[in-house]
Amino acid sequence: MEISDKLLCLFSADVSDDGDRYVVEVPKREIETGAVEPGETYRVALISSEVERAEDTDEDNVPSEPQPPVEPGEIRYVEIEDIGKQGDGIARVERGYVIIVPGADVGERVKVEVTEVKSNFAVGEIIDEDL
Repeated sequence: MEISDKLLCLFSADVSDDGDRYVVEVPKREIETGAVEPGETYRVALISSEVERAEDTDEDNVPSEPQPPVEPGEIRYVEIEDIGKQGDGIARVERGYVIIVPGADVGERVKVEVTEVKSNFAVGEIIDEDL
């Protein structure tokens, strides 16, 4: 799936029934960091968590190994959730995939460029700390 460079934020949310409409709740952190402004109109893409795409299976229709959700050179906004054993910041993105961010502290929201990608983790370099 191709993701637009204009992507402002990415999060998982439930859709709730509010009488004559349905509501997707935007996490408070997205408003606080300025990614989304209350009262503005945005385009929303909904991706089912249960959809299995054809390219995710081999010729026998057996799911193949999941691919990392990031690529080298990709720019991401991440929130540091933990500190690793060597003192590096740890952020988690889709499916709990880990991005190691040297020089980041717990609670920071930083813009990183992914510099290295492995099957179970990636390394990101901070390119903007003022988020």
